[in-house]
This record gives sequence, structure tokens and C-alpha cells, in this order.
Amino acid sequence: MSDAVPQGAPAPAAPARAPVVVPAHFQSFLAFDFGTKRTGVATGSRMLGLTTPQATIKAEGADARMLQVAARIKEFEPDALVIGVPYHPDGAAHENTARALKFGRQLRGRFGLQVFEVDERYSTTEALSGGARDADAASACIILEQFLRSLP
Repeated sequence: MSDAVPQGAPAPAAPARAPVVVPAHFQSFLAFDFGTKRTGVATGSRMLGLTTPQATIKAEGADARMLQVAARIKEFEPDALVIGVPYHPDGAAHENTARALKFGRQLRGRFGLQVFEVDERYSTTEALSGGARDADAASACIILEQFLRSLP
């Protein structure tokens, strides 16, 4: 049986997820707003609740992107990673949802770090409306801020 959605049928909504437990010793995070050409990057601290935009990764193709991701992980030595996962406004998944989830699996497998997923609907719109010069990095900050606010 196929998981494909028949043409004209509504796309399935984002799956309901159990609350994620983030170990208390995870204090530093590196967040990504995945894109096929540009991937926004931000760093953040659980203790301070602050995020900082970093230079956006401009790379096409998984190998080129992962080389730059590896350099960022080496530079910032985060305890865990956070990725934004895009959905349609109604919560339905789309092509970029699958791409972002695949990126998260690749990060987990390649770097052995825990990867947390955040629903990133409207993060780019919010970044642009805030006047961001680098909307990708600003979106990564918004994603990471949302994640940090969810922590106890």
C-alpha cells in the first residue's frame, strides 16, 4: 500500500508528537533553517535564553552543505541541534517538510547529536517583517527562540 495522497485529496496534517524531553545538561544549541540553496544558522544558550544569528550556509547539494554544517558544529560544539520543519498553514506536510526531516536524520546519523524539530511555519515571514538583512539566519533564530521558550 502506498502512502501517496491522491491528486486533489487534502494532504495529511503534521503528525501529533509526544512532548520532547530535553536533558537539563543540554545547554548550547545550533539551529538550522534548512533550504536547498541556503540554510540559516543560529546559536543559542538555554541558560540565557538568547540566540545569535550566524552566517547563512550557501551551498547546493547535500555534500557541500554538510561540509559547512560540520565546520559550524566543530566551531560551536553544541550539545544538540535544532531544525525547523516547514508545514502548510493548515498543518499539512509538503515537499520541503520531507526534505527538512531528511536533513535532520542526516545530521543525527553523521554527527551523533540529538536533533530537535520545531514547527517553523511563518518564521521567514516573521523575519522579513522584522526587517532582517539575512532572513535565513533570522529564521534560524526564531526557530531556536521558539525551541528555547518551550523548555522548562
